[in-house]
Amino acid sequence: MTRSVGVVIPTRGNRPAQLREAVAAVLAQDYPGRLSVVVVTDGPAVSDTLADVVVSACHPVRVLPNTLTPGLPGARNTGIAACDTDLVAFCDDDDVWLPGKLSAQARALRDGGEFASCGIEVEYGRRRIPRLAGTSAVTADDLVRSRMVMVHSSTFLFERGGLWADESAPAGQNEDWDLALRAARRHPIVHVDQPLVRVRWGGSHYVARWADRIAGLDWMLARHPELAVDPRGAARVYGQLAFSHAALGHRLEAARWAARSLKARPAEPRAPIALAVAAGLVSATTVLSALHNRGHGI
Repeated sequence: MTRSVGVVIPTRGNRPAQLREAVAAVLAQDYPGRLSVVVVTDGPAVSDTLADVVVSACHPVRVLPNTLTPGLPGARNTGIAACDTDLVAFCDDDDVWLPGKLSAQARALRDGGEFASCGIEVEYGRRRIPRLAGTSAVTADDLVRSRMVMVHSSTFLFERGGLWADESAPAGQNEDWDLALRAARRHPIVHVDQPLVRVRWGGSHYVARWADRIAGLDWMLARHPELAVDPRGAARVYGQLAFSHAALGHRLEAARWAARSLKARPAEPRAPIALAVAAGLVSATTVLSALHNRGHGI
């Protein structure tokens, strides 16, 4: 039996063209089951923006205000609560599902599991770079060692009722990583290793909010102590903290976290990069641009 799917799309209402494209791409999926869309807004009303998309849609589209904690996790949970479907999927308002995404993941879930992700295609400027996992199952250990960018919120498809976004995530930072880790602890994530979602980098609300990034990483370390146990995972998180402090001009804090990163894993590349930013040899923006051009983040 084909299970019904509710798609939750959070938005602040300030990217109308991209939101329209995100909704249209979901509605264009060749999924044979019942499909519905819930757009949850944390900002200006978007009903007029979507009026013609909704009228021409063969699946229901609702636009709701976020009635929970302001921000991304609250918007996601508002959408989950509004769904009456077997499965729930997420899509960010600036990302695009590619053809066949939903059907491929639903088929994979039928073989076992309760949470699915898929490969992505990172779009940055004029470049599009596929990011694949090289596996059909992602474990909690995998997500501790690496954030695994392809296990992205816009790829999530999961059984409704068992998992919710954590609204305590500071400024919504890392709530998707936290959700994936919690899901993987219950059962390995079923991963369709094809680029089935186009993820657009460069326009994120969070890309350069360094204080929020620091708070989000501190929150993850407190919530998931295993991140500090695995040497590779610890070095990565400490290196990200070093880079974020360096971007804010916190030289001593950047040096302290860089030292911890190198102690955990001497080959961790983020530590010397953070030190270079702290020393003023290169800007954080230049580093991020170079990484994004290769489909990577810090």
